[in-house]
Amino acid sequence: MRFMIIVKATADSEAGVMPKPEAFEAMGKFNEELIDAGVLLAAEGLHPSSRGARVTFTGGEHVIKDGPFAETKELIAGFWIITAKSEAEALEWVKRIPFDEGETIELRRVFEAADFADVVPAEEVAREQAWRDANQKPITN
Repeated sequence: MRFMIIVKATADSEAGVMPKPEAFEAMGKFNEELIDAGVLLAAEGLHPSSRGARVTFTGGEHVIKDGPFAETKELIAGFWIITAKSEAEALEWVKRIPFDEGETIELRRVFEAADFADVVPAEEVAREQAWRDANQKPITN
């Protein structure tokens, strides 16, 4: 199973404040643990919403709104995508993230090709899974 670990934005991340060197070091160590365990598929931080845009699809139109966006608690500052045998295992990794008090993490399971077996033809599910198997590998040293 794949899980996305979503890092919620803070006032600092939205202001573009970079983490202190000690925080980078701690995060690097955590990422190395994920890599060494063979579970890390992707990990990235995101620029503040002031450097982004939202596109809303309404009545066949695309309405584009440039950031920043008001509700910081609803914004994403970064993410990891990991592979784990269960949600419990994924939560064990989340508990190890070296964040300060007040940080918020959201854990969400990523859909797998097999999750669509009831609505998508079997050959399409197989093709999608084959692509994932060929292209989505854990990050290694």
